[in-house]
Amino acid sequence: MLHVRSIWNGAISFGLVSIPIKLVNATESHSISFRQIHTEDGGRIRYRKFCELEDREVTQGEIGKGYEDADGSIIPITDEDLSSLPIPTAKTIEIVAFVPADRIDPLQMDAAYYLQASGAPAAKPYTLLREALKRSNKVAIAKFALRGRERLGMLRVVGEAIAMHGLLWPDEVRAPEGVAPDTNVTVRDQELDLADALMDTLGEVDLEDLHDEYREAVEEVIAAKAAGEALPQAPEPAAGGKVLDLMAALENSVRAARESRGEEAGEHAEVKSLPQRTTARAAPKQTGGKKSASTAKKTAAKKTTASAKKTTAKSGQGTKKTASKSTAKKTTTKKSTPRKRPA
Repeated sequence: MLHVRSIWNGAISFGLVSIPIKLVNATESHSISFRQIHTEDGGRIRYRKFCELEDREVTQGEIGKGYEDADGSIIPITDEDLSSLPIPTAKTIEIVAFVPADRIDPLQMDAAYYLQASGAPAAKPYTLLREALKRSNKVAIAKFALRGRERLGMLRVVGEAIAMHGLLWPDEVRAPEGVAPDTNVTVRDQELDLADALMDTLGEVDLEDLHDEYREAVEEVIAAKAAGEALPQAPEPAAGGKVLDLMAALENSVRAARESRGEEAGEHAEVKSLPQRTTARAAPKQTGGKKSASTAKKTAAKKTTASAKKTTAKSGQGTKKTASKSTAKKTTTKKSTPRKRPA
């Protein structure tokens, strides 16, 4: 059981089934927080809340919420006003549909929560919903109210728990207009081949192995200043220039990625030969030894230069035969005198 303070208590409405749950945050921030200080003496800068009518500081218990109207007047809104809203989602996560997970655009994904079963009576219906989601390979779309507004949510199974991702409403996601290049660009097959090679070389990664290097560097600076030691020096930036040749940049990227993975330097040549793979496949293979008459004619017609030895095609009427022991056994066929090869 999570020992985390719940931020919302209510129930999941699953048809006529009601599942009491508690909503707890599924994520936490590990970023380093800084305080504002007076640079001259290091004193803390604090914000105090004053009532502009009485010109005095007020306590948190005296602070409520209000809506500012168009004319500047304030309409007080209490928690009781919001708790009695005439909508079913005020205290309920109302499931409205079940859809395939790929129907959800990742751009809509917002904060993540765990739905914790609240008490023994919630165990059976909670488990029922979890197993139904597992077997259907779908996610549940729900509506709920939190922090003064109604929201969309997506319920899915994480381990043995049900998690809910807040979703933005579709009209809250901007269209990507004017983001892509507005010029016509042609990408060559050779460039795609090298991009594929770079992707293959980088390979996959276990997300558990990734960590926040920026936070670690900030912690080192804080520790050094607290101990009165010299601050760690930033590494020299790599000498860079304007990339004019995309192919060269891709090849260098593949080479650097392979070196970082400890692969041998001899494998670098394979990267450079990627753009010529198609041509290499189209060229005829080199063959040694003697060729039959039909092979010799095809070779002469294609004018290839890849053969190991140059041969002169034999001419003459009828079937042309090579000089071999098998021709001695045939008595009805004229022996063909092989021509001398030119010096």
